[in-house]
Amino acid sequence: MLFLTKKFIRGKLYSFETLNIFLINLTTIKGGSTLTVKQQFINGKWVNSYSNNVRDIINPFNQEIIAHVTESDDTDTKAAISAAKEAFDHGVWPTTPATERGWIVGKIAALIERDKEELAELESLDTGKTMEESRGDMEDIAGVFRYFAEIADKNRGEVIDSPIPNSISKVVHEPVGVCGQITPWNYPLLQASWKLAPALAAGNTLVMKPSEITPLTSIKVFELMEEAGLPAGVANLVLGPGNTVGAELSANTDVDLISFTGGIDTGKKIMQAASGNVKKLALELGGKNPNIIFADADFDTAVDQAMNAVFFHAGQICSAGTRLIVDERIHDDFVASLVERVKKIKLGNGFDDTTQMGPLISKEHLNKVVDYVENGKREGAEVAVGGECPDAPELKDGFFYLPTVLTNCTTDMSVVQDEGFGPVITVEKFSSEEEAVKLANDSIYGLSGGIWTQDTAKAERCVAKMRMGTVWINDVNLYFPHAPWGGFKQSGIGRELGKTGLEEYQESKHVFHNLKPEPMNWFGAE
Repeated sequence: MLFLTKKFIRGKLYSFETLNIFLINLTTIKGGSTLTVKQQFINGKWVNSYSNNVRDIINPFNQEIIAHVTESDDTDTKAAISAAKEAFDHGVWPTTPATERGWIVGKIAALIERDKEELAELESLDTGKTMEESRGDMEDIAGVFRYFAEIADKNRGEVIDSPIPNSISKVVHEPVGVCGQITPWNYPLLQASWKLAPALAAGNTLVMKPSEITPLTSIKVFELMEEAGLPAGVANLVLGPGNTVGAELSANTDVDLISFTGGIDTGKKIMQAASGNVKKLALELGGKNPNIIFADADFDTAVDQAMNAVFFHAGQICSAGTRLIVDERIHDDFVASLVERVKKIKLGNGFDDTTQMGPLISKEHLNKVVDYVENGKREGAEVAVGGECPDAPELKDGFFYLPTVLTNCTTDMSVVQDEGFGPVITVEKFSSEEEAVKLANDSIYGLSGGIWTQDTAKAERCVAKMRMGTVWINDVNLYFPHAPWGGFKQSGIGRELGKTGLEEYQESKHVFHNLKPEPMNWFGAE
């Protein structure tokens, strides 16, 4: 997903003066034996896993090992849950005044700002994305923590009218309890911030499981939370795969809420596992997002933004506008202009300031994208550009796939219906406003969508009929912490960000106080 900072990172020159020093330092530890094992964080202590198993973390640009990380399992997860439960039931955090909790969350934001360059470097190493993108992410992440710090004490409750004389009726908001948080590999720290900041601001304790292949920035931010003075046991970090750590978090009856961002199949499994104690659920399960281009749109801007909608972070974005739905009156010209621009996208190392798109996250995921496009071709989609791995020698060790545009697509094709999560645009055409909306809604997903037109009334008519959690008019992939984020249909349950994002981590309690109680004399009275 792309965010508000894309509005000011484009065209801005960033200094890479620290890059050479950083890479020299990194090279000195690339021998392997000098890489220390990064640990998990349980009950305020950095510890190895119970099994002492270790996972190698690799750079998807060249497959070099960049870190060793302790590999947690269900035993470690149970210990982390126990620590979080003890901190919630008997610790000070849930009853700490909301203003003080907000102050600590704000301090975390300040520490992220202080260390944003280091965090950005780690994120680019871990994911392969460009440093410009990672720097933008860090600004957004600090902004998320600042936002929830500011509203931590703004949702304490309200007094409501009571029909009973001499009484007080009020609603108060309390923390949910122990929260399990499972984050994805595409935006590791950004997605973590959407969960950590509101959970802490609301007074919960938590156990976080980052993706096992991109844990480095999550480890770093837990170091910063410790530095900020978060009490032991409030925030715990376990580092392992979903089939052990994630499964334990989902099923353990001491966990009161699960927040998960990831694939729809895993989300369904989490729902089933969470039913054991009827956990609260917040699930963001991806999307297959339409981007509608009407004939009256600003042509050049719409072409440019159609690429921005997909090719940042190699298309590994839950809100990517991969379904390009174009008015038949401009379809051919639009596709031709788009293809010419796509041909010029420069692939490469995220630390090279001329790189516009980095690699996919792993060999396994690259193979999925390859299969996804090949299936589309078998179904009748035509490759207008891309459609294969690059043959450039300097990219041979990375998980690269060429930016791709598939034309002649229809809604019965798997490439139109399935979330490909790669640098692939499918193009459909429409002849009327009603058909455009019908095509856009023809999906099991409902996360986001875009409309490009200079006719405000037409845009508003379409928005009212589009079954999606966010719709952009003449923009794409824009977010800010004040607005809720989440999807309709099978894109998930609940919302992150905004006031609603804080409320996901709160329980509402009605308190009724009779100021002048009297006997009813209903039972046994004479």
